[in-house]
Amino acid sequence: MTFRKFLFWLHLAAGLIAGLSIAIMCFTGTVLAFEKQIVAWSERDARLVEVPAPGTPRLSLDELSAAVRAHSPDAKPTAITVSADPRAAVTFALGRNGALYANPYTGEIRTPASTKVHDFMHVMEDWHRWLALSGDNRPIGKAINGACNVAFFVLAVTGLYLWMPRNWSWRSVRAVALFNPSASGKARDFNWHNVIGLWSAPILIVLTLTALPISYRWAGNLIYTLAGEEAPAPGPGGMAGAPVQVPTPPAGVRPLGRDELLSRIQISHTSWTEITLRLAAPGRGGPPAGAPGAGNATRQNRPAGGDARAGETRPAVQPATFVVKTPGAWPRTASTTVSLDPFTGDELRTDTFASLSTGRKIRTWTRFLHTGEALGVVGQFLAGVASLGGCFLVYTGVALSWRRFFRRKKAAA
Repeated sequence: MTFRKFLFWLHLAAGLIAGLSIAIMCFTGTVLAFEKQIVAWSERDARLVEVPAPGTPRLSLDELSAAVRAHSPDAKPTAITVSADPRAAVTFALGRNGALYANPYTGEIRTPASTKVHDFMHVMEDWHRWLALSGDNRPIGKAINGACNVAFFVLAVTGLYLWMPRNWSWRSVRAVALFNPSASGKARDFNWHNVIGLWSAPILIVLTLTALPISYRWAGNLIYTLAGEEAPAPGPGGMAGAPVQVPTPPAGVRPLGRDELLSRIQISHTSWTEITLRLAAPGRGGPPAGAPGAGNATRQNRPAGGDARAGETRPAVQPATFVVKTPGAWPRTASTTVSLDPFTGDELRTDTFASLSTGRKIRTWTRFLHTGEALGVVGQFLAGVASLGGCFLVYTGVALSWRRFFRRKKAAA
């Protein structure tokens, strides 16, 4: 058996075994390519507000937070996002449960008239990552998709070799590089399989390789190992680096308000387009900066005689953490994370993409190259088109295999 024939049968077997999962990942990947833009457009009734007359003051974040609590007492926002666009509502993120949008001029709390697009995108994401399995079965779906993603990588690499013409002439190159509109049946499927595969394989190789760290921890750790670094600990915050320590303030000092902290970020980052204030999750650390009662939890161990009992352990106050997006960032998803002292407003630490270690830079690139977002709209378009091409590759591959195995038997009979 020649090397080319061995690759052909490996290519065919991998495609037939993993074809269904690959088709699901490619279809959902096509739909999710512009997920954020599509969801934002579908919810524009809540996300965009009417700009009042010039000079109309904006409400403070504390006032908007109070309006959110009054509207949805059970809501637990995880972040507050302010946009430089005067038409944009202030977003109170609620995790996978969506978000609430506050009119910064009137305090009106808005929800989208329809969340069908948002919910549909979450269904597509569940199929893309876990084959729509839930609960304890999610690791099974993730393992299946991870293994089929490896098979997809093998298909793209072997396909590049198999699609290369044996004789380099214009006629042979045209047969695998350009569509033949007059072809039909087997010739059409063969032409489509070659042309789509040849042009989409380089992008599909990138997409499948960058999916490995998402599917397998060893792949993510390998990035840090090759960069000569120690891999971060698994779990929430494992990529965030060392925690930021807030200096113990003098007794009786209360934290600054959220608006004062936000104004300091706006002054130090004048070209900002979007600023997100992360809020402390319930059960993780102390109250968020500027929250009512945050000043009462300033020490992990208060001495006797304070407002806490002797030996009582209080959670440490978290820094005020802001994520700042600026125009022209590279990669396009890069942002600056600023940690402020909630009592003084001083910068405790600033993390930019340039300040990240080599391993974290590569890991960040792989994360957003997989979705194309690292290259902006162009990258998302290429990822979406290549994923759509993957759907046609599965279809034409199965059609060619059917003719190979079943039409041959009929002809022999």
